[in-house]
Amino acid sequence: MVLWEGRFKKKIDPKTNDFNSSIKFDNRLYREDIEGSIAHCTMLGKQNIISKEDSKLIIEELKNILSDIETDKLKFDENAEDIHMFIESELIKRIGDAGKRLHTARSRNDQIALDIKMYLKKEINEIINLVKQLIVVLLEKAEANLDTIMPGYTHMQRAQPITFAHYLMAYVEMFLRDIDRLKDTFKRTDTMPLGSSALAGTTFNIDRNMVKDLLGFKEITKNSLDGVSDRDYIIEFSSDISIMMMHLSRLSEEIIMWCSWEFKFIELDDAFSTGSSIMPQKKNPDIAELIRGKTGRVYGNLIQILTTMKALPLAYNKDMQEDKEGIFDTIDTIKLCITTIIPMIKTFKVLKNNMREAAKKGFINATDCADYLTKKQVPFRKAYKIVGNLVSYCIDNNKTLEDLTIEEYKNVDKNFEKDIYKAIKLEECVKNRNIIGGPSPEIVENRIKEVKTLVCC
Repeated sequence: MVLWEGRFKKKIDPKTNDFNSSIKFDNRLYREDIEGSIAHCTMLGKQNIISKEDSKLIIEELKNILSDIETDKLKFDENAEDIHMFIESELIKRIGDAGKRLHTARSRNDQIALDIKMYLKKEINEIINLVKQLIVVLLEKAEANLDTIMPGYTHMQRAQPITFAHYLMAYVEMFLRDIDRLKDTFKRTDTMPLGSSALAGTTFNIDRNMVKDLLGFKEITKNSLDGVSDRDYIIEFSSDISIMMMHLSRLSEEIIMWCSWEFKFIELDDAFSTGSSIMPQKKNPDIAELIRGKTGRVYGNLIQILTTMKALPLAYNKDMQEDKEGIFDTIDTIKLCITTIIPMIKTFKVLKNNMREAAKKGFINATDCADYLTKKQVPFRKAYKIVGNLVSYCIDNNKTLEDLTIEEYKNVDKNFEKDIYKAIKLEECVKNRNIIGGPSPEIVENRIKEVKTLVCC
């Protein structure tokens, strides 16, 4: 069946048909296409645009087609131009002229916009649920490491003492923002475009609000030109997932470093590591590296859709067929990455002693030493210089701040007393940072409880 027969005198060239066809990738929209058609047909019958008998017959057969596809009784025809043409052709083949009435008062332009929005709404909710599962695993790991001291870094140099729980909770905050972005995108996806038709609506007395309600949309689109040419929601979703992949990539990079011999903060489970074909000692973090690598393809999909849309005049243009493969790949990629990283995080072993030993080096309690003096009314900049001199002395004499005698401290500044040793103890340094957002176990534990109420309901 050729949808535009009548205007053309020659058959389409097979190569042109293959180039023009999207059935190979848009067939995954079959459920959305059928559900959208059922709602449209229900409305056509109610409005007496087609007979109630034809409406009922069409709906029953569309349900049969859906069942046949899902039970593998009906195969997709790769010669069909797209999923819409395939389903409509199959419908007409089964019930004849009644099936030809289904497309009354709509176009493939608003039909595909509807299908993608329905599909994307479903996927957004699924991805949000996956991110929540990831957050739960991070919360569990953080809860088990509230007192696990480790060095925090700036410029990849040891900087100040924190806990592993605090470190993991930083990623929890990132993923919570990712959820918020997806929820915000969902709002703009939750507008029903059917009724825009090709670009100028229709002269039939359709009830768009009825279709909206049947399909579970919150609103209808308010401009028919925009209804068929808007792909902002795809761009926005692609941007959301690109940011999320960046977060996953950063976490993967941390995991890659943490399990190296240079850090040895964690030990990956064998089930989420690979070996070398030549070096028998190797245990490689390939899964984390792949997630880091797949971030690039998601970025590419975002740039592709932005580039495709950047110069398109209103309304629909065939260029917009290029919106699907990238977004499908982005969805598949993010879901694969999240479902893979969850068990990898859940099963890795935290090497607490190694983290604690690393925290003892690098003078990461130097700021606390300066704060100690400042609390004794020494101006901070003066205290900063005093502690800098102490660090330099320690380096020259192969000592740490903890190793210095009270006499050595007093030789530098008379304000030092024996309570300096408590002030620079790593556990105290962390415990005393008990402001909201700080790394103290109490503060982190409270935040874990707060997040649980957000994601575990």
